[in-house]
Amino acid sequence: MLTKGRKVSGRGEQVVPSYAFGPLEDDTIIKHRLLTRTTTTRGEPPLKKLQKKFISFALEVDKDADNYNVCDKLYKNLLQEMNTFELPLLKSKAVIDANVREKDNFNELQDGLRRQILQAEGDIEELKQQLEESKIERKHKEECEKIRRLVNLQPPRAETQKVITELEKEIGMLEAENTAGSRTLELRKKQFSLLLHVVDELQNTIEDEQKSLAEELRLAMEERKTGLEDGVSGGSEAMVVD
Repeated sequence: MLTKGRKVSGRGEQVVPSYAFGPLEDDTIIKHRLLTRTTTTRGEPPLKKLQKKFISFALEVDKDADNYNVCDKLYKNLLQEMNTFELPLLKSKAVIDANVREKDNFNELQDGLRRQILQAEGDIEELKQQLEESKIERKHKEECEKIRRLVNLQPPRAETQKVITELEKEIGMLEAENTAGSRTLELRKKQFSLLLHVVDELQNTIEDEQKSLAEELRLAMEERKTGLEDGVSGGSEAMVVD
């Protein structure tokens, strides 16, 4: 893969390298080099060398001349070149097999990690729920503790019961006094009503007596007036007689 040289600016900033080939071309070149066993751009590719050895051997075998020694030499050279070409292939195969095993191991490890992540997420959710439940339980405990403290501040039950009994006695006495007061008040109301009735009757009696006295006084005055008139009339008659 060809790259352009890096340039460093005067400020010490490093320029990002730019590649001569894109990712697709780069993968094609690497694949071609692996297939042809070409590891460098210099020199003749091994596959081409093997092809030349094979062509030379085939051309020499096709000749009708007595060239057994030459064919044998070319055959050995071809075998040697094939062995030379096969060895990197075997190494590449071993590397590929190792990579496949590594990939399988990586996939298994990745699956294991994924399962562990899912398990961890489930554990986290469960721990969150437990944390919420613990918070609620702690809140309830704190409320119970507050209630317990308030209860401890209160007097003992015996004293409270004694106070309640005394209060009940006082309430009974007050109720009795209230009942007696109500009865007394009711009696006073009846007496006051009777008094008002008596006063009313007395007032009526006084008014009747006053009316009777006024009538008697009027009658007496009328009788007196009548008597005086009679006396005056008798005197006049006497004077006339004399």
